Amino acid sequence: MRVAIVLFAAPLLFAADWPQWRGEGRLGVWTESGILEKFPPGGPRRVWARPISNGYAGPSVADGRVFVTDYRATEGRKGIERALCLNEETGDLIWEKEWEVDYAGLAYPLGPRATPTVDGDRVYFLGSVGDLFCLRAEDGRQVWHTNYQTDYSAELPTWGFVGAPLVDGERLIALVGGSPDSKVVAFDKMTGEEIWRAIESTSEPGYDPPVIFKAGGVRQLIVWHPTAVASLDPESGKVYWEQPFKIQAGLTVATPVLSSHGLLVSAFYNGSRMYRLFKDRPGAELIWKGGSDSEIETDGLHSLVTTPVVDGNHIYGIGSYGHLRCLDARTGKRVWETLDLTSENARWASGQIVRHEDRYFINNDRGELVIARFSPEGYEEVDRVTVMRPTNPLRRRRELGAVHWTHPAYANRHMVIRNDSEIARFSLER
Repeated sequence: MRVAIVLFAAPLLFAADWPQWRGEGRLGVWTESGILEKFPPGGPRRVWARPISNGYAGPSVADGRVFVTDYRATEGRKGIERALCLNEETGDLIWEKEWEVDYAGLAYPLGPRATPTVDGDRVYFLGSVGDLFCLRAEDGRQVWHTNYQTDYSAELPTWGFVGAPLVDGERLIALVGGSPDSKVVAFDKMTGEEIWRAIESTSEPGYDPPVIFKAGGVRQLIVWHPTAVASLDPESGKVYWEQPFKIQAGLTVATPVLSSHGLLVSAFYNGSRMYRLFKDRPGAELIWKGGSDSEIETDGLHSLVTTPVVDGNHIYGIGSYGHLRCLDARTGKRVWETLDLTSENARWASGQIVRHEDRYFINNDRGELVIARFSPEGYEEVDRVTVMRPTNPLRRRRELGAVHWTHPAYANRHMVIRNDSEIARFSLER
């Protein structure tokens, strides 16, 4: 009887993988239990580290494997991109696949940008110049491949192809930017055959990974591109609605966020907008928008790298010059701001924000991991530690001479994170 009571009282711990951009559902929510409250002396335990080459793409973790991409230059702007599969527990290389690329015309030519997408026994990798691979997760054998430029006449976006493809049922939905009328394409995830294409490519495709939300009684595929926020039927590609929003320099980067207040999007130059999604049918209307189209004279939130979060009646995000800001989600009005999180009033200063229970884990671009709580009253820092050296060179002055812009994976009570020289796994278990 005593043993039974002890077992009944023991806490149930929950662990989970991180199979794609921003984790399950692309929500940026870490659902595991048994996570530490503060860092131990000296910081979290570094379980393993292994060398890696250049890249902005964060890792994904599934079924005991870590998937990531990198790039090494060979001659001028030419080089080799790689898909890597590592053992989650040891960091040992399981397999790799290489392909040649030419980064001519690519700004920030320092490697792939898109987090791999894992789906069962397959994993999908997107390279900077439009190579989309479906590989077997077990051994890296190629199942199928397409290239957005050669197969869809897509023009290379200024900062490359970034939108991590999204698995939905039997479809793999990708932000292609092709012509004609193939800004978005749904492929048969098993064969690579096209199922549907949608939206004319009169502008760059942008850099925002597609995401699916349920609203108006249907599942809506949200594609935020440089001329509009669009909603599509993910099964057919039919456009449900579009809300015009012209984005300077094509910088649709931060992932749209759905809350009880509506659909939030936020851009570096053009600020934020909140759209009400109709309850009885697929449709939307603008609730509020920021009043500034300037990166400097900003009234609300101007996100670039950082996807904001909505918590209760408030929005929290990092704006154009590193200020963590709180907005009223009902009106878009600013409540407070602080530089305490990023430490620098610098262009594009940023961090990746992931929610865990009633707090947030934030990887800022100084290579620090921060635990904090946000409230309408202000920013409360719980703990901070440096985990990764910034290695991405930035033409604009920064205190540390480089930045760290990679989104980590939080999986199985650990964090996997990379820069341009190593990928490492840290224990965050209580």
